[in-house]
Amino acid sequence: MGERNWAGNFEYGAPIAHPSTLSELRDAVVAAPSVRALGSRHTFNDLADDDGLLVSTAGLPSTVRIDEEARTVTVGGGARYGDLAQTLQQSGWALHNLASLPHISVAGAIATATHGSGDRNGNLASAVAGMRILRADGETVDLARGDARFAGAVVHLGALGVVTEVTLDIRPTFDVRQRLFERLPWDAVLGEFDRVTSAAYSVSLFTTWNEDAVSLAWLKERDGDPTDSVDEFFGATALTAPRHMIPTMDVRNTTEQLGVYGPWSERLAHFRFEFTPSNGEEIQSEYLVPRANAVEAIRAVRELAPLIAPLLQVSEIRTVAADDLWLSSAYDTDAVGLHFTWLRDQAGVEAVLPAIEDALLPLGARPHWGKVYVDRENRVPGLYPKLDDFAALAADFDPAGKFRNGFLRRLLG
Repeated sequence: MGERNWAGNFEYGAPIAHPSTLSELRDAVVAAPSVRALGSRHTFNDLADDDGLLVSTAGLPSTVRIDEEARTVTVGGGARYGDLAQTLQQSGWALHNLASLPHISVAGAIATATHGSGDRNGNLASAVAGMRILRADGETVDLARGDARFAGAVVHLGALGVVTEVTLDIRPTFDVRQRLFERLPWDAVLGEFDRVTSAAYSVSLFTTWNEDAVSLAWLKERDGDPTDSVDEFFGATALTAPRHMIPTMDVRNTTEQLGVYGPWSERLAHFRFEFTPSNGEEIQSEYLVPRANAVEAIRAVRELAPLIAPLLQVSEIRTVAADDLWLSSAYDTDAVGLHFTWLRDQAGVEAVLPAIEDALLPLGARPHWGKVYVDRENRVPGLYPKLDDFAALAADFDPAGKFRNGFLRRLLG
């Protein structure tokens, strides 16, 4: 059996090289007939796979360089967000947001437009101020915000080359507290969606869709922001004991709750960096719908609850601010992510996804690039107005198609 991804639902079809220097990486890329970069293996489909060679970025240099005057940090692409967050916090700086897992690599998260939550918070790629990309010919290209190709290159799906360095916007450190509320009425979610999601710096709603109320509302509030200190939230009741969003999982893996303020680096993610958040026995899917269609999308998924619930561990509803990155799921629109954490039943999940996609894709929902979706009618390419421009950019960076794999051939032709 070959090597697998973190979740265990996908087996890589190519050998994996583990370069420890940029010189070793360059030699491997130049010598391989086809190659793909592999980060922290949190992709659930064949986006990172290849039939030639995979190059792991995990062992590459990840030195952190903070430019206080520019308010940026530069780090190796293979670095994990949890490590970067700790270093920034120790130096008095912060990122604008984190994904639910701090264990993911910086370059991998950016390449797929991975996100956290918050009405005014762009996805992780929106913080990119610059990138260094190793091309197929062994040469490097530096891009910075404002360059003509920058908006097309940030969310790149690995099609341009291997991202060896990333420069991110930073801000002064801040403290955050987390408060959880149980049994949020659906009427509040559907009738006052904008008020619910704007009630904190970051709001996440957890459900299994077949409940008569949303099981958890998870609020992350910055110290100093105006906040409502009462013990209810649109009819939901404040929890007095910590809770994992999946009842069967150990709550010790989650970041501290119950209104205790602490550094952003220890609160913005859902899970503690020092723990493995689960056994990886799961499959994930996510669809990001334009915010204007969010309530209609939520209603549509609720109607599918009898089909979805038997395969589901939990769903999360989050919000993401619009950006101008060509292949971002929030390109040109504020978006609402409907995330599904499934049991590890690949065939079962793939059997129910067409019904979900029939309900959501006509509403403009874009699947998360790194999670499981099926798109049997090839509708996803039409959801990205700049896809042809991105294909031309990829051809310019990689004329021979060395970084083109099965996933990209399906997407780009």
